[in-house]
Amino acid sequence: MKKVIVLLLFFSVSVSSQELSLQQANHFATLPIKCLQQEYPNKLSQLLIDSTEIKSPKVLHPAFYGCFDWHSSVHGHWSLVYLLNNYPNLDKKDEIIQKLTINLSKENIAHEIAYLSKKHEKTYERMYGWTWLLKLQLELEISNDPYARVLADNLKPLTNLLIERYIEFLPKLLYPIRVGTHSSTAFGLTLAWDYAEFSKNEIFKNAIATNAKRMFLSDENCPMNWEPSGNDFLSPCLEEMAIMQRILPQKEFLKWLRNFAPQLFSKKFNWEVGKVSDRTDGHLVHLDGLNFSRAWNFYYLANQYPKEFSHLKKIADYHLQNSLPSVVDGNYEGEHWLASFALRAFEEKSKIK
Repeated sequence: MKKVIVLLLFFSVSVSSQELSLQQANHFATLPIKCLQQEYPNKLSQLLIDSTEIKSPKVLHPAFYGCFDWHSSVHGHWSLVYLLNNYPNLDKKDEIIQKLTINLSKENIAHEIAYLSKKHEKTYERMYGWTWLLKLQLELEISNDPYARVLADNLKPLTNLLIERYIEFLPKLLYPIRVGTHSSTAFGLTLAWDYAEFSKNEIFKNAIATNAKRMFLSDENCPMNWEPSGNDFLSPCLEEMAIMQRILPQKEFLKWLRNFAPQLFSKKFNWEVGKVSDRTDGHLVHLDGLNFSRAWNFYYLANQYPKEFSHLKKIADYHLQNSLPSVVDGNYEGEHWLASFALRAFEEKSKIK
C-alpha cells in the first residue's frame, strides 16, 4: 500500500514536461513487465467448436497470453519496446529483452498464426488487436537494437496475415462502427495507416484511404456533446478525426474538420474529462483510457496544425494529468492496459514543437 501511495504522488506531479523522465519511464515499465507473462486472470475471446479447443491461455496464445487479454498483451509488448527505444538505460532493460525474446519467438508467432488461421477465428481481434499488432511491428522495425530486428522478423508473418485480413475485410464493411470501444472502425484504421505509411505499402494505404473516405468523408457535426458513453476508452469523434487527418491533404482536411467538428477551432473550446466512479470495475475504468486517447489525438492535431489548434494542448494536458495516477493505483482492472494508453499520450506529447 505504501508503494502505491508513493507512485500515486509521483504520477500526480505536473505534466508540463514534454517527455517522461527516466525515473517515470522505469515506473511505467514495471506494469507490462509484471503482466507480460502473467497468465491469470484472463479473458479469452474464443469460439469453441468442440471440447478439444478448451486449453489454457498460454497454450492457445504462447506469445500473447499475459496482461488479461490478447490485445492488452500486444500493446503491453509495444509499451516495452517503445520504452527501450526511447530510454535505452532502463533499469530492467535486460529482463525486458529476455521476456520479449521468449514471447515473440518464431515458434510462438507461428502458433499465433495457426490459431488465427482457423476458419472460425478469422474475425479474432478484428480490428482492435490487429491495429495494435501493427503498432508493435512498427516499433520493432524502427529500433536499432539487434534483439528488435530479430523479433521484427519473427513477427512479420503475423503482420502480413493481418494486412491481408484488412484488405479483404474493409470493402465488406458497408457501414462504420462508431463506438468508443474495441470495435471502433476509425481507431482500427489509424495505427494500421501509420504502419502502412511507414512500410510504404501502397496497396494497404489505398485500401485504408479508399474505405475511410467512403465511410467518413460526408460526415458532419459529430455530436461531441454526447460523449462519453459510460464505458468508452476512445472518443468516436476524435478517432474519426484522427484517421481523416492522416489520409487527407491539409487543405481538404481542415475543410472537412470545419464541417465535422467546428467547435475545435474555437479558442474557448473546453471538454470535461471522463470521470471514473469505481476503478475496481473493469468497464468503468475505461474512462481513464478515454482521457489518454483524447489527449493523444489533441496532441497529434496540435502538432501538425499549431496555428489552428495550439489551444488544444492545455486540454490534452488536463486529460493526461487527470488519469495519470490511475495507471499505478494497484487495481489490475486498469493496470494491465492503462500504461500503454498513457505512453501513447506521452508519445504524441513529445512531438509537440
